[in-house]
Amino acid sequence: MAKPIWVRLDRNTGSGNGTVANSSNPHTGRVARKGTLQVDGVGATVPDVYEVTQSPKPEFVSFDNGSEMSAPKTAGTVTVEGKTNSSKLTFAFAGSVTDVNLPSNYRANGTQTNNGTAISGDPGATSEFAFSIELELPENTTIEEVTRNLKVTANGGQSAQIAIKQAAGDAYVRVSPKSITIPQDGSAVSVTIESNTTWTIS
Repeated sequence: MAKPIWVRLDRNTGSGNGTVANSSNPHTGRVARKGTLQVDGVGATVPDVYEVTQSPKPEFVSFDNGSEMSAPKTAGTVTVEGKTNSSKLTFAFAGSVTDVNLPSNYRANGTQTNNGTAISGDPGATSEFAFSIELELPENTTIEEVTRNLKVTANGGQSAQIAIKQAAGDAYVRVSPKSITIPQDGSAVSVTIESNTTWTIS
């Protein structure tokens, strides 16, 4: 019988009466792990055994960047990463987000997984693992920072939320046409101004 690899002993041999300290690295899985160790004695015909159980980590989900992250003003892919030991993750935007489509899948422990479905092999039972989801953000053409809130919920109801803050776009002013002629009688001729900021004509 082999000692579980996660159990550490302060010693594995001795003589006569004694004690052995059993320890381990922190267990990040959400299911308790168990193992059996056998103690053999020289000349003893029957070895003795004892069972070791390590308590699990409560189910959790978290984002690597905490509660907020930044994104550039340009259009492109933003990857949001985190860790969990859940058997299923469900992603959703918190509040109204109409300019970004929520992907139908994400990566869980390196494997493509559908949003809101059980994760293949349930890696969180034995250890925490990394997840990531890619969002396609449009260019921010406003002069204001745009915030979109993404929420992830674990199978047990635990959740985390992150604010993705997209940098403000560049201010612009465009006039069309570039040249006008006012008639001799002085009647009005219009120009069209396109802008994402306040403007003044001087």
